[in-house]
Amino acid sequence: MKTTNSTDTHGVPEAFLSKFGQQITGYISGFDRVRFHGTLRMLFQPEIFECCLARQGVLVKNFKAHALALTARVKKVAIEAAAAAGRPWHYVRHSAESKEDFVREIARRDRIKEGLIAVLSAVEPCWSYTVRGNRETKRLDLVLESKRCTHLYHYFQHAQCGLLHVRVQTWYPFTVDICLNGREWLARQMDREGLRYDQRGNCFVRLSDPVRAQQLLDAQLHTDWPKLLGTLLDQAHPLHPELTDLSCQPYYWSASQTEYATDLLFRNADQLAELYPLWLHHGIRTFNSADVLRFLGRPQPNKFRGDIASTLKRRPEGVRLKHMVNGNSLKMYDKEGRILRVETTIVNPKPFRVYRSSEAQPGGKKQWRYLRRGVADLWRRAQVSRAANTRYLSALASTTEKTPLHTVVRPLCRPVTVDHQRYRALNPWAQDADLLEAISNGEFALNGLRNRDLRHRLFGVCHDRTALRRQAAAITRKLALLRAHGLIKKITGTHRWVVTEHGRPLITALLTARQANLDQLTQIAA
Repeated sequence: MKTTNSTDTHGVPEAFLSKFGQQITGYISGFDRVRFHGTLRMLFQPEIFECCLARQGVLVKNFKAHALALTARVKKVAIEAAAAAGRPWHYVRHSAESKEDFVREIARRDRIKEGLIAVLSAVEPCWSYTVRGNRETKRLDLVLESKRCTHLYHYFQHAQCGLLHVRVQTWYPFTVDICLNGREWLARQMDREGLRYDQRGNCFVRLSDPVRAQQLLDAQLHTDWPKLLGTLLDQAHPLHPELTDLSCQPYYWSASQTEYATDLLFRNADQLAELYPLWLHHGIRTFNSADVLRFLGRPQPNKFRGDIASTLKRRPEGVRLKHMVNGNSLKMYDKEGRILRVETTIVNPKPFRVYRSSEAQPGGKKQWRYLRRGVADLWRRAQVSRAANTRYLSALASTTEKTPLHTVVRPLCRPVTVDHQRYRALNPWAQDADLLEAISNGEFALNGLRNRDLRHRLFGVCHDRTALRRQAAAITRKLALLRAHGLIKKITGTHRWVVTEHGRPLITALLTARQANLDQLTQIAA
């Protein structure tokens, strides 16, 4: 199935470029930070874990001694590896201490270009096992509960990925987290090709070839993630084969958090400084719950069950506007004074959909199913995140629009002829108001809408077959009318329709004007 995004602008809508393109020197879209979570899934089920230990000859009553011995070996191997490489070992006492800043200073001081930089240890919360007595069964049980234990952070300068860290839990079930930075990755790839750039933190204020940089970012999506993550696991956790033998399965890799950023590089700071306050004001005052849900491809509030919040915060790298929906978020920054960044963070992927087969039948029929945490669906995370960034920038493109509304919508209020077929004018405030509101619903933003979706919204539930055929024919005529006016287009190879980039701002403006009260319109006129 084809996506509805424009592939040539890589997440930057034409509406935004047509208005502000002369002030922009380039733009790139790709993953910023990605956190991978490695688990031995069998060890997260206490009953199965007990069976695995019994197979190794370890009784539950001896679990603590067994676990302490293995933990000591994990720490010893890490200390010896750091000593062999001549790299420091540091204990982090306070969570407020920035590990990344500390490691960057060591890398700068010691001029580390590749390999291990340092190993840090910290006591942090985790899920781990404890032996507890069960009064009912009169036996000892292994209980998985929230506790605290030592975690080892192995920081590397990787030849392909740049600065990264591997976090190893030193107690059962020995989870592993690997955090990569997409911009660091891009910098290493540009170094290989001899491309010039000016990097500040995790962004680029100057790119000699933004088009080639985007191609390198896109290549990340074709990475063999299990192979790459397995190599990093071997370096930071050499005892993991013993654990995989115990659980009879390798580490399972999932993306626990992804940040996908679209960066627009402005020619100078003054141009961005003039526009950014307008965008902030527009975002915090205008974007309501329905807008935020639409940006993230979610249903409207009347069907949504969850929390929606928007916050404005001044940070060292710039002023940040953040919209949050049940753990996922959409943010806007002015980074380094010259970069407009729109970033989608996905922690909870299940609300999104991917066109795939069932896991039980890999070669079976494909359907729209929930987006999985596993790395197999990472490419789809990039798609939905880029689409969210695109919708957000499209909304920002209308911030400084000075054209009168009647001038913009006048073509919609006139009859049009397409392929020798005449279509009537639209009546956006009366006859066609409900139609426009239905097609702009947030739940159709990602995957589009079908005839029956629109039929249910406009006519409700109907069980009479004759009436259903009559309603379906009416919806077909309405879809043809909207397509003739350029408000929707069909997704190739499907029965689904999506709102066009041209139609989205027009529909939003019409619905906003329709919902405005007399006092608001009077203030605008004044």
